[in-house]
Amino acid sequence: MQDVPVRASATTRVLDRVGIPAPLFLGFVGVLLFMIGDGVESNYLSPFLVDNQGFSESAAAITISLYGIFVAVGSWLAGTLSAVLGPRKVMVLGAISWVVFEALFLVVGVGMDVHWVAVAAYTVRGIGYPFFAYAFLVWINTATPAHQRGSSVGWFWFVFGAGLPTLGSLVASWTIPHIGEVGTFWLATVLVVVGACVALFGVRDRTHAGPEPDAAGWGELTKGLTIIWRSPRVSAGAVVRLVNTTPNFALFVVAPFWFTEQIGFSQGQYLQIVTIVYTANVFANLAFGIIGDRFGWQRTVTWFGCVMCAVGLLLLFYIPQVVGPNFAVLTLCWAVFGIGLAGFVPLTALVPALVPVKDRGSALAVYTLAAGLSSFLGPVLVGLLGGTANMTVLIWSFVAMYLLGAVLCVVLRSKEDPVRMRAAADEESREPVRV
Repeated sequence: MQDVPVRASATTRVLDRVGIPAPLFLGFVGVLLFMIGDGVESNYLSPFLVDNQGFSESAAAITISLYGIFVAVGSWLAGTLSAVLGPRKVMVLGAISWVVFEALFLVVGVGMDVHWVAVAAYTVRGIGYPFFAYAFLVWINTATPAHQRGSSVGWFWFVFGAGLPTLGSLVASWTIPHIGEVGTFWLATVLVVVGACVALFGVRDRTHAGPEPDAAGWGELTKGLTIIWRSPRVSAGAVVRLVNTTPNFALFVVAPFWFTEQIGFSQGQYLQIVTIVYTANVFANLAFGIIGDRFGWQRTVTWFGCVMCAVGLLLLFYIPQVVGPNFAVLTLCWAVFGIGLAGFVPLTALVPALVPVKDRGSALAVYTLAAGLSSFLGPVLVGLLGGTANMTVLIWSFVAMYLLGAVLCVVLRSKEDPVRMRAAADEESREPVRV
């Protein structure tokens, strides 16, 4: 009896057309819900610790910095552990650690007013979202065909950024007046649990859910570090990823002072501009995933990422000094930079494609480590370079970083880059048929 081919459902065809592998669809939904829950606290945790828990501002800042260290460590381990245990198990570990330590933070640290428990629990919870989200990113990279991978990682960064901090902050603004800050923390926990369940029980793909066949057991942890010198191109890609958001995190520190005190915007106007720009960035993440699959991963990162960000920084620094506190002008200038940040999206597909399949978990580990470290390097550079007092030096230093990134992109060439794959296919089709 001859096998009858099974036609893809209409839903599967639509998902495939927009760049989402149908078996992973509910994983994207789960990550969105999880990151909304994680992002709920992003704009009110520090004031909550100071005003409600009696923390000093420095103690609150130290707590959040310690949390950031664990985010960076979790970002590195997520890729490596996914190769050893499989991305699904790492996602389970991330969800459990998030919920357990959040409950400890709320029940003992906040509820019983035990500060050291609050600090310790919140700090360790920092591994939760990188384990969950970045392990799913590994899953995407191993399960998605090369021609669709740029679009898929674009969708990943779309749901990631839509949750943290965009929709998370929006949820908090709605719920705090009605159920209070602590109630909102608990609501965030519910969202995280629901998101984890949707992803872990909804994803149908099991082929790529387990360990990599050639993974070197727990020696994979060592590989996650040695790949830095075993594969210089992966290191170059990690540097480009570090360049991607380091200036952005620096702007979060100095821009509020520069644009309100030096240019003349009110705080409310400034916050509205930031909201508009980073909402545009979320949608640009999706767009550049699709563009990368058509224009080429390397070319997209070079021109729409590095070069566009360099131009955007110069525009948002110099143009407002000429025209003054003009809302529309600053929004447009900053949007060039914000959209340029999304031009780096195809780098997520490009870096793992630089190495054999057995090393891709390690390559992603270095990539996500660079993503985590950028949140530290940006503020550090602001301090070292003198902050708003030396704004010109700061801006030109970051422009130089982006131009260096563009130069490094020259070595980021992969046979799986869609442009090179299409060129190879065209070349093969032009070869004469031999009889």
